[in-house]
Order: sequence, then structure tokens, then C-alpha cells
Amino acid sequence: MDIIEKKVDEFKDDLVKSVQELIRIKSVKSEPKPGMPFGEGTNQALEYMLDLSEKLGFKTKNVDGYAGHAEYGEGEDIVGVLVHLDVVPEGTGWTYPPYGGEIHSGKIYGRGAIDDKGPAAAALYALKALKESGAEMKRRVRIIFGIDEESGWADMDYYLKKEEIPMCGFSPDADFPIINSEKGIIKFKMEKAFTPDNKGIGVEYIKGGLRVNMVPDYCEAKLIIRDKKAGELLKTKYNAFTKNTDNRLELIPESEPDKFIIKAYGISAHGSTPEKGINAVIQLLKFLRTVEGIDSDVFSFISFITEKIGTEVNGESLGIDFEDEISGKLIFNLGVIDFDEKQGMIEINIRYPIKFTCEEVMTKIKEHTSKEGIQITDVSDNPPLYVPEDNFLINKLKKVYTEVTGQKAELISIGGGTYARAIENAVAFGPLFPGKPELAHEKDEYIEIEDLILSTKIYAKALFELASNI
Repeated sequence: MDIIEKKVDEFKDDLVKSVQELIRIKSVKSEPKPGMPFGEGTNQALEYMLDLSEKLGFKTKNVDGYAGHAEYGEGEDIVGVLVHLDVVPEGTGWTYPPYGGEIHSGKIYGRGAIDDKGPAAAALYALKALKESGAEMKRRVRIIFGIDEESGWADMDYYLKKEEIPMCGFSPDADFPIINSEKGIIKFKMEKAFTPDNKGIGVEYIKGGLRVNMVPDYCEAKLIIRDKKAGELLKTKYNAFTKNTDNRLELIPESEPDKFIIKAYGISAHGSTPEKGINAVIQLLKFLRTVEGIDSDVFSFISFITEKIGTEVNGESLGIDFEDEISGKLIFNLGVIDFDEKQGMIEINIRYPIKFTCEEVMTKIKEHTSKEGIQITDVSDNPPLYVPEDNFLINKLKKVYTEVTGQKAELISIGGGTYARAIENAVAFGPLFPGKPELAHEKDEYIEIEDLILSTKIYAKALFELASNI
């Protein structure tokens, strides 16, 4: 074991403590405040990491509350490590407190443990190991802390307009060995206006989902019963539906006369792996699709969603089941629903293969929505990332990963999107090791302490290679 790896072992306890403290900050995006464009929680996480970086001996900068960095070394060029400190909402069903940072069986539990607070701390302590090893470097290393990665990247857009852009780097926000291909990411809304029939059953609201890039684990609807027969039929349909399916639904009479609440429960997962979750929105809409007498405009939108989206995760029924040999199949996730009596809206997250375009995907979708009077709005596109195997960065990271782990450094593709696509010559690099469960955006998220230390050693040696020998 060389001196850099020994230094990482010396800092083990401090690293674990820092991860715990960072997890205890609920850094979910919230209402902006002066100097806090993404809310108090994200700002607190940013300030925590900048304060820690100063204590560890690094130069720091807070870029107007949008992002910040810690820097070490001299030289004209910068090697960047791009991390994020914001997290998605915790959801439900946790075994341990989602913001507790508790350790159980060698694992640190909490929202952000693996995505991306554990890796962010690992990168910082990797830089500390490099600094204290006395390694000579020709370039500066800069760890860039973002706080809007989960919601739209306004942080990184702002930062890169204000600050120097690294010549190369990596984002420790995905899987090992090396991710040189990331699908393109589209986010958009489908919206439809409603005119109530004032007969049968009305829908006061349907609400579900926390973020478009999460599989929703809860959905709720309030129904207005306008005649007695419709109410009796609703109960009959509910009994039949729940008897013959595994769906977790509850039908609850409200204190208000002639109103019912329906609750649906699913399993959360990352929007890039929707097949691992159970979509509560779809479960509820499938039931409503069986109920006669719902206002016709609402019913038609519900029917479209269940028929053209349903439980599919590759967009087959919308004609967008694209695929290529490098990045695989398109991935489709319905993340949010928000209906009231006047209009309905769903938010969609698509990860498309690198050989296709946003325009190709959206053109196909509009062929279906235009026939139903459904409007497509708020389309955003984050184009794919692809770094060829012969790139100098890939060669350096392969070398380090193999030296530290003894394993071959394969190149892989993911549906997730990382900050690696924000700059040239960058890839996603860890922290999840092959064979380990993917827990980002799921309940009971954790990072294994052993893996945390190993990834820190990999990052330290990777930074040495990139800052010293290119």
C-alpha cells in the first residue's frame, strides 16, 4: 500500500463522521431566499462542505449561493471533481431515520448516503490524502459542489458561466468501473383541460409523486359522488379490483358527504431504473379506469395514461422504444401527477439512447397526444454523453481502478445523468461497486463504510494521475 492509500486510512473516522453530519442536513430543494437560490437546506449543505474544506486546508469559494468549490495545487489547468449535495425527498417506509446518518452493520444510512453526499465527502478526503502525501502536481484539483443536480442543474449552469472550466474530470455519482456513456434526458409535462359533466363522479384532485426523476410511491385522489348509484358502483368496482390484483389501494369515506379518498401505495426507485419500483400513480389510475361515471374529459386522460404509458418502462405503446448497441433501451418514467376539476397534468422523465435525439422522441409522442387534445409543455433536454474508449481520461481511470481493486475496468452505460456531461473530457466514476444494490432515490439508502474508504483511495490516486502525469 502506497502513502496515498495509507493517508486515506488515517482519515477514516473523520470521513465517516463528515458523511454522517452531511446526511443530517435535509438538503431538499425548497423556496428560494436571499442568497439561497435553492432554499435553506441546500445552502446549509453547501456551507457545511465549504467550512469543512477550509478546515482541511483548501482554498474555497461560494459562488453566489448557487455552487462552490474547494481547490488545491498550482498550475494553469484544472482537474475537476463534480459532486452534488442536494437530495431528492425521502419518501416513506424507512427502517432508519432518513436524515439520521445512523450506522448499522457497517453501513451509513440516510438520504444522500450514496447519492451523492458519501461520494462528495470521499472526494474531499481523497484530496486531503493527496495534499498530505506531498505529491507533486502540475495542475490544480477543484472539487465543485453543486446543489441543484436533482432538480434542473441551474447551479452548474450558473457556476460554469462564472468560473474557470476544468480541462477534464469525473463525477463520483454513479457506478464503478467507468461510465463513458449516459443517455440523453428529457423532462416534460402532458396537460389537458377539463370541463366537468356534473354527473356521476367528479374528481376533486389526484396528486402523487415528489420528483419527476423518482418512481412515485404514493398517490391520492378525492372523488365527488354526485348520485347514489355511482357511489355504490364505485364500492363494487373497488372490491372487485383489490380482490383480483396485488395493488395496494385504500378507499376511505370522507367526513364530507358524498366524497371518497383513494390512496395508492407503491415502491420508490430512481427514474433511471423504474423497473425496480412500483408506480403508485399508475396503480391508482388503473383502478379509476375501471370506474364508470367519471367526468368524460378526466376519464379520457386517465385512459390515455393507462393505455399508452401504464407500467411500461421503455415507451413501447408511444412508439418510442428506441435502442442502440452502446447505451441500450430508452427508459420511461411517469414521476408526478396533479389533477383538479379544471385540468390535469403529469410529468414525464425519459432517458433516450445516445444515437437518438430529443426531437425524434418528442415527435413520436406528439403523434399520440395531439389526437387526444393533450398539450406537451415545459420540454427540457439534457443531451447524451459519450467519451470514446481511447480518450486519455479513460486510460488513466482504467489504470487506477485496476491497480486499487485488482479488477478489470470495464466501460459501461447508464440511464442516469451526472455532472460529467457538464464539461468536456469527463465521465461518471463510482461510487457503486459491481454487484452492489442500487439504492439512489430509494428508501433505506446507504453506503457501506468499507466501500466508502475504497472509493476514496481510488479517487485519491485518480486525482494524482490526472493532476500529475497527463
